[in-house]
Amino acid sequence: MSEEFISEWDRRRYIPKPGEPELPPQLSELADKSSDEVIEELNRLPFFMTKLDDTDGQGGENTNIEALKSLVYEGEPHEIAGNFKNQGNDCYKSKQYKNAIEYYNKGLEVDCDDDQINLSLFLNRAACNLELKNYRRCIEDCKKALQIDPKNVKACYRSGKALFLVERYDEAKEVIKYGLSIDEGNAALKQLAGDVDKKVQAIAKAKEMKDKEKQERLLKQTLLANAVKLRHIKIIKSSKPAALLEDAKLRLEDDKDYESQLIFPAMILYPTIDEFDFIAEIGELTTPFEILSMLLERPKEWFEDPKHKNFNIKSLNCFMETESGGLIKVGKKVAINKALMSDTPKAPLFDNGLRLYVVPEEDVKSWISTWSKETALSKRC
Repeated sequence: MSEEFISEWDRRRYIPKPGEPELPPQLSELADKSSDEVIEELNRLPFFMTKLDDTDGQGGENTNIEALKSLVYEGEPHEIAGNFKNQGNDCYKSKQYKNAIEYYNKGLEVDCDDDQINLSLFLNRAACNLELKNYRRCIEDCKKALQIDPKNVKACYRSGKALFLVERYDEAKEVIKYGLSIDEGNAALKQLAGDVDKKVQAIAKAKEMKDKEKQERLLKQTLLANAVKLRHIKIIKSSKPAALLEDAKLRLEDDKDYESQLIFPAMILYPTIDEFDFIAEIGELTTPFEILSMLLERPKEWFEDPKHKNFNIKSLNCFMETESGGLIKVGKKVAINKALMSDTPKAPLFDNGLRLYVVPEEDVKSWISTWSKETALSKRC
């Protein structure tokens, strides 16, 4: 180290005189503070600041910060607005969209008379709102931008994009068309136009399919209603249907042919032992014999129960309830639809399902003696 440099250092070096502190006045107040406290002190100085500190460390005002804030509003209106625009742009580049909007807001609040700066502020705020999915705000900003510059393609694109995303497709197409009339080769607008067209076509196709499905559904319902009417089948709806029949559906085996077989669920009731079976679907041409043959394919243990001792096909009798609340006996080898289609007496379907009572021969007389039309009719209410 040169003697010239050493002498300069010695000249500037702080050497305490008798009665003076060992450290320079600028550092003496930090001597008794921890490193964290020193860093906190430095953070209140704008040059060293890593986080905003609006206080002086004692709950008062940080005059350094306030001085910097005041500088923001120094200059001509267009300079102040331009400064806010630049700060907003910096935030936008780092994807701090909410912060950027705040700066653009402040720039517009200045109300400068520079159209180009105001145009940029509206356009840039629109871009932020688009990123934040504030689509309606984006549209409003673009409208204001277009009032300043009616041929601004960026405003057309951003408003078109926002309109597209809020499903205002006709308006989106209009603003995109207008933008392309200004710049017919604009790639972004052309791409957006294609996206809108695809979406509109997809919606139209979905609507067409939905309408077609609705028409087919109505046709099937009409065919089913006609099939029931032509067969003279009566359907009675109960106010409180059995839980298993709440969603019961009557349908045609071929839903496009009213002459095809009717399909419906069946409740097989054993009133003398207070049991029942449920069959999800049977055809109208099914006989009680076929139903019982299927249901009586049970484990040996079921028949060993004393209450089931007379449950075999030969000894069982089948009945259906009539519209007036009475009973009719149904032949076991006769198709169910014969009883359903007969006009006198009329045996209906209940809640779109068959209701078939099955009683052992030896219990028929006593069971019928307990049957009450009034009770049967009251259960339908």
